Amino acid sequence: MEFLQSILDKASKKRKTILLPESSDERVLKAAEVLTKNNVASIITLGDEEKVRSDAEKLGVDLTGVRIIDQEKSDKLSDFTNIYYNLRKKKGITIEQARETVKRDLFFAAMMVKEGMAEGSVAGSLAATADVLRAGIQCIGVADGISIVSSYFLMVKPEKTYTFSDCGVVPDPDAKQLADIAISAAGNHKKLTDEEPYIAMLSFSTKGSAEHETVDKVIEATKLVKERRPDLKVDGELQFDTAVVDSVGIRKAPGSEVAGRANVLIFPNLDSGNIAYKLAQRWGKAEAIGPLVQGLKKPFFDLSRGCSVDDIVNNVGICVLMG
Repeated sequence: MEFLQSILDKASKKRKTILLPESSDERVLKAAEVLTKNNVASIITLGDEEKVRSDAEKLGVDLTGVRIIDQEKSDKLSDFTNIYYNLRKKKGITIEQARETVKRDLFFAAMMVKEGMAEGSVAGSLAATADVLRAGIQCIGVADGISIVSSYFLMVKPEKTYTFSDCGVVPDPDAKQLADIAISAAGNHKKLTDEEPYIAMLSFSTKGSAEHETVDKVIEATKLVKERRPDLKVDGELQFDTAVVDSVGIRKAPGSEVAGRANVLIFPNLDSGNIAYKLAQRWGKAEAIGPLVQGLKKPFFDLSRGCSVDDIVNNVGICVLMG
């Protein structure tokens, strides 16, 4: 797909270092080869080097140029143990527990990203989303000014690319969290598409056509986005058709600079967001790229456990541009 190829082309010009920590997954090894040969990123994976290279050889995978770090033998293990201990000691963790935790591939990768040894990480082909996010939140931390880690999907249509958020992490955000989700998603849309974000705060109501506490939440979130980021083009509450269909936007929300032209769609809860992206993907035939994690200080991406080699490659390309 043209859009995805443009992402990989842009990433190759930056040549950042990205971690693929789950070396026991053959898809990860195959993706590492593709990424390295196409100069998309400088790849690091974790594990016993002899075993990783043996596994790769059996698969016919060439890991020339891929750096392999055995976290249990790394000279950074002691430093990472102390850093993680200091981050978590108020939670009652012992130094021994800290050491065992940072030996785990997700946590060692997160510590490497935190300490600037890599610009980002892509994991989750083997690990659950909760485990990936836990490592990212505990080690890297939430971005300044953002209260919550969330996710977004790039929904690619031939004529336009949309950002949908949140469709994968936060079940029922409050108004402040919804505003944070909108601000994060708008920034990511700009980074990845080079387009100005037009943010629609979605609801079943448009400009007071219905009254309900869930509508009030969207109205309050819209107000917060405008207060915090007056530079952003945002409007709400808007129904989906008002947000994306020009003729409907003119009729239902006259004078809105977002109605009819929205490219960043913020859903009021996970029910609506998850259903919407699957409808757009399965019935609307949009290419769904994600879920992509947002809200951390540095990129630490989660994969679906059903991901393909291409999915990993594409996520690394996006991860490069997010750094």
